[in-house]
Amino acid sequence: MSEPSTVPLSGRRAEAARNDDRIRQAARAVFLGDPGAPIAAVAERAGVGISALYRRYASKDELLQQLAAEGMRRYLDEVRAALADDGDPWIAFTRFMRRCVDAGAGALTQRLAGSFTATEELHRQGREIHQATQELLDRTKAAGALRADVEVGDLSLLLEQLQGIRVGDDVRAGQLRHRYLALLLDALHMASAEGLPGAAPSWQETSRRYAR
Repeated sequence: MSEPSTVPLSGRRAEAARNDDRIRQAARAVFLGDPGAPIAAVAERAGVGISALYRRYASKDELLQQLAAEGMRRYLDEVRAALADDGDPWIAFTRFMRRCVDAGAGALTQRLAGSFTATEELHRQGREIHQATQELLDRTKAAGALRADVEVGDLSLLLEQLQGIRVGDDVRAGQLRHRYLALLLDALHMASAEGLPGAAPSWQETSRRYAR
C-alpha cells in the first residue's frame, strides 16, 4: 500500500497558516514583554488586521491559552527526548536543561500565570508533564547523578528563574541564562549534598498559580 501524498495547502489556507504563525510569535513577544498589553498590540506586531486575529482567536484569553498549550507541548517534547536518550543519564539531563533554557521553558508561567483561564486540557497537559519530568528525575537520581531531594516543582521554579534574566538584548540574556544554568547544574549534580531546607513545591502549589 503506497503512502498518502502530502497535499499542499491552497493559497488562502497557506496564508491563514502563515498569519497564525505570525500571530503566535508576536503574541509571545508582546505578552512576555507586557502581560497587560491589549490584543491589538499583537495584531500590530504581527502585521495583520485585528479582524484577521479575531477570526483565529476570539479573545486574549483564548490566545494566551493557545500559547500556554504550545509551550507545554514544546517542554513535553524535550522531556520525552531526554527519556529516549539511552546514553549517560546525567549528560541526557544536562542537555535537556540546556534545551529548555533555549526554548524558553518557564517564561510564560513566570510572566503570565494567573492572567488567563486555565482550561481542563491545560491541567491535563500539566499532569502529563509532571509525570514525565518525575520519570526523568527518578532515572537521573537512580544513576547517582542528581541530588535526592530535588523534585519536579523545584525544576519548574528554577527554569522560571532562569527565564526571568532580562539583561541586554536577547543574545546577552541567553548567554547569562546559560551562565547561571551551569552554576545550577553543578549544584544539582551534588548527589550527596546536605538536604535542602523546607519542602519542594507541590503540584497543587505550582498549579494553583494559574487560578485567576
